[in-house]
Amino acid sequence: MAEAAAPAFPTRSLIAGAEAGAGGARFRGVNPAAGAELEPAFTAATAADLERAAAAAAAAFDDTRRRSGKQKAAFLRAIAEELEIAAPALLPRAHLETALPMPRLEGELVRTANQMRLFAALVEEGSWVDARLDRAQLRPSGPRKPDLRSMLRPLGPVAVFGASNFPLAFSVAGGDTASALAAGNPVLVKAHPAHPGASAIAGAAIAAAARRCGYPAGAFALLFDAGIEVGAALVQHPAVCAVGFTGSLFAGRKLMDLAAARPEPIPVYAEMGSSNPVFVLPRALAARGAEIASGLHASVTLGAGQFCTKPGLLLVPAGAAADPLLDQLAALMAASPAFTLLTPAIAQAYARGGEARGARLRVRHRSARPEAAAGAAALLLETDAATLLQDPALGDELFGPATIVIRHTGAGELLRYARSLSGHLTATVHGTEDDFREYSELLSVLETRAGRLVINGFPTGVEVTSAMVHSGPYPAASSPASSVGTRAILRFVRPVCYQDVPDFALPEELQNANPLAIWRLLDGQLSRDAIY
Repeated sequence: MAEAAAPAFPTRSLIAGAEAGAGGARFRGVNPAAGAELEPAFTAATAADLERAAAAAAAAFDDTRRRSGKQKAAFLRAIAEELEIAAPALLPRAHLETALPMPRLEGELVRTANQMRLFAALVEEGSWVDARLDRAQLRPSGPRKPDLRSMLRPLGPVAVFGASNFPLAFSVAGGDTASALAAGNPVLVKAHPAHPGASAIAGAAIAAAARRCGYPAGAFALLFDAGIEVGAALVQHPAVCAVGFTGSLFAGRKLMDLAAARPEPIPVYAEMGSSNPVFVLPRALAARGAEIASGLHASVTLGAGQFCTKPGLLLVPAGAAADPLLDQLAALMAASPAFTLLTPAIAQAYARGGEARGARLRVRHRSARPEAAAGAAALLLETDAATLLQDPALGDELFGPATIVIRHTGAGELLRYARSLSGHLTATVHGTEDDFREYSELLSVLETRAGRLVINGFPTGVEVTSAMVHSGPYPAASSPASSVGTRAILRFVRPVCYQDVPDFALPEELQNANPLAIWRLLDGQLSRDAIY
């Protein structure tokens, strides 16, 4: 296959601010609609490339950890601007590599830039560091109470894995990168092989922003690889202090195990997907069944069902009352346009998973599979709660435009099923006030099973705000720490306490004069006052 001349983006890893590496394996992105390889070819990072990138990141940490909130904010805003400048090249390339529609990608780029600016505002204001000051005291008897001051400090170089289903917002310049940089850490990104061109353009934008802001070249690196070797080596490298990952349970578990087996174990913040159960209670079913069916169909098929918050389980009462909702849902699934998934491999896994479940459960609707290389059929399955209670694996995430209807016999069985659930990112309940009184225990149970509870809505659509939680109990995530919103920064910091340290030697956040005018916990009371 002939090479494309002079590509407008890097085709080798970005290390210390420049393209590097020529000895690694070559690979190409693939157009999932046509199944055709895309030009140009990319070069996978070698062990030597990884060593250079890690060494540069470790050296850069002494600089990045000392950066002020204003300096970090300027860097994050510069990244947002560079991404927007790159949009004319970035969006068409992401469309070619993922088959995601342009309006979806345009919205994702807005989200990506906005989350950079959200973290910029957070670190510029500065109170997020949770500064705590307990002043020294003389005791009537016994030893003097020392002066104790603490705050959150960055960990060190963070490894970030690009996600397949969000080529912008959860990838090279996504929330993991934004929150790690905001905390003051260098970032080493392992680009997802499904969209190397989009990754290269986004990586070049971050590198350009670093140059604009006078950041050390090692503060950011982008590493290419078509397989798993670079990612595995990255997690095991002694310079890496934490990992951010969005993807499958299988891959996330492998990374967790590698990180735990290191001589110095490190945290892996892995968001690994879930089935996101939706519970429709009887009165809401009677009053809003058609509306719920329409909203559920839109949520299940959004992004071809490739959202980690896709509702994959629907709990409804047994009997004829649920039939109108299910009939309408089946009709809507049948009328859905053809779906193209992100990669042929994802489409094949979805087809295998659908066939396996279809052999065990009732197939209420299955569309014909499109001819596209990564084509996928809409699938609506049905079973009862007793079956899922006996074989919970049937309710595991099926990544694609599918959902499973689960009929239950009443409040007792519904609660038994809710208690049997493993961890999920979300749990949704549709009900009226009377429903919630009758099923009062359900929300209490679901709070222990999900990171976000949704009432009379649908879980797709994760707002990037200070209150958002995008996480959940294992196996939805490896840690309850949120990967979305300003709480995400807390994954990449650790508390440090300073005992009887002279004022001039303290970080500004802890100094007596409070030069940054941030909120601090002063002797147990929130205050912005200086100490004199």
